[in-house]
Amino acid sequence: MSSKKVMLGMSGGVDSSVAAAILLQQGYEVIGVTLQIWQDMDEEIKKSEGGCCSLSAVDDARRVANKLGIPYYVLNFKEIFNKTVIEYFKEEYFKGRTPNPCIACNRHVKWQAMLDKAVAMGIDYIATGHYAKVMLDPESGRHILKKSVTDKKDQTYALYNLTQEQLGRTLMPVGDYSKEQIREIAKEIGLSVATKPDSQEICFINDNDYGRFLSENSDKKIVPGKFVDTKGNVLGTHKGIVHYTVGQRKGLGIAFGKPMFVVALDAENNRVVLGDDNEVFSDTLTASDLNFISIERPVDGMKVNAKIRYSAKEAPATIHVIDGQKIRVVFDTPQRAITPGQSVVFYNEDVVVGGGTID
Repeated sequence: MSSKKVMLGMSGGVDSSVAAAILLQQGYEVIGVTLQIWQDMDEEIKKSEGGCCSLSAVDDARRVANKLGIPYYVLNFKEIFNKTVIEYFKEEYFKGRTPNPCIACNRHVKWQAMLDKAVAMGIDYIATGHYAKVMLDPESGRHILKKSVTDKKDQTYALYNLTQEQLGRTLMPVGDYSKEQIREIAKEIGLSVATKPDSQEICFINDNDYGRFLSENSDKKIVPGKFVDTKGNVLGTHKGIVHYTVGQRKGLGIAFGKPMFVVALDAENNRVVLGDDNEVFSDTLTASDLNFISIERPVDGMKVNAKIRYSAKEAPATIHVIDGQKIRVVFDTPQRAITPGQSVVFYNEDVVVGGGTID
């Protein structure tokens, strides 16, 4: 039995709460923490259920820690969250891209900042309630990230950015369980969060209205511009590119007599390019800001299964190396709505090979 110390990120949800119980059972000395990342929100958001940084989350996490008899702290990570997640989120939208704040938060806040804190406190590991598995590959000597036992809840897509150093000090105890099993364990040990619903929306935008958030929280003006077709013909006026994303059909605020879809966002000319559904499909993308896990760097011509968004199905593809910073990915069959700013993540069966940001 290990008596090593582990700092566990507790969101007040059932997954991280049961993670604490499993780690205790495995003999670890567990220190629970909630990362306070968004304090300047209004009272309604602070108290709302489900958000991973709401006051109710802190209350729930503290109750669980008391029940399990582990120390519990709230860490102020507001500054790093603002710099690495909020600012990035705003910048990307104004560039006509669709960011993924959860991936940025995992990379910079939930892992690096938490790990730095743990190391400073002499704690051996960090842990989270993510549905994924970390293992050491005896052949390569590399730490690898594998899918959880349940495909439905697997969260590896949002974790492809983790480094070897981070993975080497990370525990993910719920990756071996299904959600149903996790809820069952929570009930058995009498945790009040056993039936708490999963949080869905982005934690700092409680109503999912990105346009409103950006207009209220940015110095940049949201400027109306032109809807154009793929040949450049003007079709009408849009209310600002931040309100649209590639593949979108609903909420365009204009009728065409047939379904029209966002094909591209031209930030330079403040134009939203619209087209038929078939014009939203493509078989090629380029990606940069790369991170590889199971291998040190990609091999030109390597075959993978690639996923272009969290909810997308994996699709067979080939990686072509452009240079050390950039790759081209060619899919066997065209993919719908490849979106700049989102991530493409590569798999070899249940192992995460790596990924990057779509250009």
